Amino acid sequence: MFAVVRTGGKQYRVAAGDKIAVEKLAGEAGDTITLGDVLLAGEGDKLEDAGKVTVSAEIIAQAKSEKVVVFKKRRRHNYRRKNGHRQMMTLLRITDVGTGGAKKAAPKKEAAKKADAPKKDTSEEKAAPKAKKAAPKKAAATKAAPAKKAPAKKAAPKKAAAKKTESKK
Repeated sequence: MFAVVRTGGKQYRVAAGDKIAVEKLAGEAGDTITLGDVLLAGEGDKLEDAGKVTVSAEIIAQAKSEKVVVFKKRRRHNYRRKNGHRQMMTLLRITDVGTGGAKKAAPKKEAAKKADAPKKDTSEEKAAPKAKKAAPKKAAATKAAPAKKAPAKKAAPKKAAAKKTESKK
């Protein structure tokens, strides 16, 4: 089975056992990660729903890619600048490309149940502090309004002064 995944602004066609070099990803050598942005999946000539496909990969190493030389020159001005850059990259070994939709659905439901219970308890407690915070914001907004008007009054005399200097010429 193969899949097309997007990571680091680039797209890669991967299958189980492939090794790819991608933009730097968080993790250390030996860690297992899941590439979440699957664009296309299939087996042979048949395509499958990419939303149900997961791609698991193992980090082989964190390394630097080849050096890119940046050379700037302006002819006839004796201007030459030479710089180099080595981008950080992550070497991955694709361990599994397959459907994992059923496994992901169960943890989401459990997490949703756990999240709902604390929200009901704390909603009453959080409502009172929000009302207290709203009053200072209104006061700050009224203080900011006069400050905006003051520069507008100062700008008008400058324009008048500019007109007087032009008329003298």
